[in-house]
Amino acid sequence: MGEALAKDTAADNVAQRDLSNAIRALSMDAVQQANSGHPGMPMGMADVASVLFTKFLKFDASAPDWPDRDRFVLSAGHGSMLLYSLLYLTGYPGMDIEQIKNFRQLGSKTAGHPEYGHAAGIETTTGPLGQGLGNAVGMAMAERLLNARHGDDIVDHFTYVIAGDGCLMEGISQEAISLAGHLQLSKLIVLFDDNAISIDGATDLTVSDDQLQRFEASGWETCSVDGHDADAVAVAIEAAQGSGKPSLIACKTIIGYGAPNKEGTASTHGAPLGDDEIAATREKIGWPHGPFEIPGEILSSWRAAGNRGAPQREAWETRAESLGAQEMARLSDPVDSDVVKAIREAIAAVKADFSSQAPKLATRVSSQQILERLVPVVPGITGGSADLTGSVGTLTSHHSDMKPNDYSGSYIRYGVREHGMAAAMNGMALHGGIVPYGATFLVFTDYCRPSIRLSALMEQRVIYVMTHDSIGLGEDGPTHQPVEHLASLRAMPNLNVFRPADAVECAECWDIALTSPGTPSILVLTRQGLPTMRTDHETDNLCARGAYVIREADGERDVTLLATGSELELASNAAETLGKEGIKAAIVSMPCWELFESQDEGYRSQVLGSAPRVGVEAACGFGWDKWTGSDGAFIGMSSFGASAPAAQLYEHFGITAEAIAAAAKRVSGK
Repeated sequence: MGEALAKDTAADNVAQRDLSNAIRALSMDAVQQANSGHPGMPMGMADVASVLFTKFLKFDASAPDWPDRDRFVLSAGHGSMLLYSLLYLTGYPGMDIEQIKNFRQLGSKTAGHPEYGHAAGIETTTGPLGQGLGNAVGMAMAERLLNARHGDDIVDHFTYVIAGDGCLMEGISQEAISLAGHLQLSKLIVLFDDNAISIDGATDLTVSDDQLQRFEASGWETCSVDGHDADAVAVAIEAAQGSGKPSLIACKTIIGYGAPNKEGTASTHGAPLGDDEIAATREKIGWPHGPFEIPGEILSSWRAAGNRGAPQREAWETRAESLGAQEMARLSDPVDSDVVKAIREAIAAVKADFSSQAPKLATRVSSQQILERLVPVVPGITGGSADLTGSVGTLTSHHSDMKPNDYSGSYIRYGVREHGMAAAMNGMALHGGIVPYGATFLVFTDYCRPSIRLSALMEQRVIYVMTHDSIGLGEDGPTHQPVEHLASLRAMPNLNVFRPADAVECAECWDIALTSPGTPSILVLTRQGLPTMRTDHETDNLCARGAYVIREADGERDVTLLATGSELELASNAAETLGKEGIKAAIVSMPCWELFESQDEGYRSQVLGSAPRVGVEAACGFGWDKWTGSDGAFIGMSSFGASAPAAQLYEHFGITAEAIAAAAKRVSGK
């Protein structure tokens, strides 16, 4: 299935150099018109890209969502005009010449860096260097996982990446290539734009790595070719397709190739060439056509390349009929209405068990018990952790490990590669057919954050299980105790941050995370045991509204206590104390601020009430004034933590039922 495709296409009727020069011309013209952008990389990698797209890449431009297409990732996202040119030339729907002319303009599909969802054919959002490489590893993992389940007739495709020097300098690249090499992802091929230029100048100012040896040390096949020799590039790609390892092809290129006065220099990296240099480039490369003008013969050849995968796609559709419509659709989105129903039934059953049994469990433990019910009913759910499986509760009895050359398992040992894990999960979600979740400690969201941000930006259902959520983890001390992390994550748009207070809420949060296809989720879970706060079974998902009154005051409220996670127990104890003194306190659980903010004003007012409010959370108070108001109070952290048993730390930092009660008296005037 992975052989070079239909090499006797109409593209062969036009010189390969002319096909490449069409990319160069569009790229320099679009950047010039926008007076902004990066012409150098597209001009330098045009020869490599034209070989890949006309001779090897398995795709059908008329069916951009074909599940068994090859994936192409432009990790060096600053060179976005390379991708946009290819999408226009090969005839992807919606990418017309006006989009090329409107490069980097408000409302265009051709943003400064490729953005997933803006146009068909953009497989992922890139720009933060190295992220695309990390995503591609996840895509290649998803391909192997689904191939193990469905066989070569249904899933058998390559993932290609164009990466630059900057991608390989970023630390995430080492995590990504190490993981890919370990798993022997032989369907992953990286085309390295080896142009030896960065923004500051020659790369030897900052790096002396031998990239081929580096990749070889991680278990990759490597070779080096002249990136402007189309035949050499083709031979290298064909060899890589037959390798049993992931492959790196170092393509020695000249940045800004064809610009007579600027090629090979940093000045072509991130600025327009200028009218005079563009005119000189046209003369040098033999391109006498005007701005944005592609001769009919050349465009027809490119369009033929865009259509050459149609017979393979049609043959695949015939084979895939054996799956049935539902299973075929699950290759793209595995959570359909039947799966949602199964999730809801599993969650209802486990909630009923928790409410009746009222266990005292760390939410990391209740999460694992919930996963025992969910994994069998969610096709494509794939878990893992960053070398913390025993601590984070992500492995179930239904799992087996994904291993090198054995991809039948659905649990991934990511190793101590938090950033690589998060980027790979994005890639798996983008690929389709997989619902990824992965875990580490909440404090290490710092290592995952760039990928979490991209999950949110790309609207991907990626579930981050982040445990050991506060000073409640105890003796490991302030290096491992999150303080500012909740506030920081809540500041990110389109990210649901869940901090459940008990096993029942944890189940409800899993329900929401799995059934929210356009929003990533962070499940913030405890190390320490928490009592079951909701012992009366409730069929409705109360967490779905973000916050709710878990116990109303006995009469008109004197004060409202707002809490998340482990501190809900403290708020409950404080309310008991206040009640004995005749102070009527309502208790509100706030497991997800983002969902609460999305409720109508009437519901929010009903929950918050008009009485003074006290917020409680074992974290910094940034953002809490939105809920407590100017006349409220906050009980939480104002410094880093310390190393000691958890109970002592709560006393030491004044996060106690007594402190909550005192604050309630103060704000209520009682």
